Amino acid sequence: MSKQVQVHVALFLVALIYGSNYSIAKEVMPEYVGPFGLILIRVVSAAIFFGILSRLLVKEKIVGRADNLRAIACGVTGIAVNQLCFFAGLNLTAPINAALLMVIIPVVVLLFSALLLKERVGWRKVTGIVAACFGALLLISHSRGEGTTGNMYGDLLIILNAVSFGMYLVLVKPLMQKYKAITVVARVFTVGAVIVIPFGFQQVLEPDYSALPTSIWLALVFMVVAVTILTYLLNTWSLRYANPSLVGAYIYLQPVLAIIIAIALGKDVFTLQKALYALLIFAGVYMVSHSKQNVLQKTA
Repeated sequence: MSKQVQVHVALFLVALIYGSNYSIAKEVMPEYVGPFGLILIRVVSAAIFFGILSRLLVKEKIVGRADNLRAIACGVTGIAVNQLCFFAGLNLTAPINAALLMVIIPVVVLLFSALLLKERVGWRKVTGIVAACFGALLLISHSRGEGTTGNMYGDLLIILNAVSFGMYLVLVKPLMQKYKAITVVARVFTVGAVIVIPFGFQQVLEPDYSALPTSIWLALVFMVVAVTILTYLLNTWSLRYANPSLVGAYIYLQPVLAIIIAIALGKDVFTLQKALYALLIFAGVYMVSHSKQNVLQKTA
């Protein structure tokens, strides 16, 4: 198998794992483990893993007040707020809604890049931002009605999650350029773990773990090992051989796979209205992403 094929296989696996996570997490929440308890399990496990890996492989430290404050900000936006809003939102809304709304991350990245890094935004990108935001607003408003599979408040939390992660991607860039990736990720997850513990401590103690079905245990293992750890390792490896734009392009595959999996498992239905709103979101993201700037893919 050629290196090029290996890269595409790795990126497809990442998209497949993220796409399946929407339905698998819904299977666990809230009947077996509350959303914040699920976050605590996932983030603390990842923090321990990446912390040990960092000490064994690189033994590098983030130094200086400015870099340490930036790392804390990254932990708050990229892990704590991001994860708390995502799982709380997914607990309320439908998997397809969450998957479609997450596609606006490149738009959010562009907005924060313009605000914080003073990057230029042309008319094409502005049009894309308006289209994507309009599609997202329509999807949220559609979730108000009775009999719909979405939830307005859940959709808003998913939007807040995307905004938080978009800010994280902009904030973390200088650290990634200065330190090894594993050093930054280990610190970011450690900060995030400290913050999410008070939110999830009670929920993580509530379940009777001895009575959990095997399928739920497998789901928990999947979310820790595959969604959190394996996707990061695959993305990091892929970036050694592929340009960021290729990695970013696979973000469009995530909602497609999420829709297929959600429908196959009977977790959601895909309506004509959702298809039209999704078309607006995708069109807007396409206009924003297909430019000289690279698209960044969610890896948390």
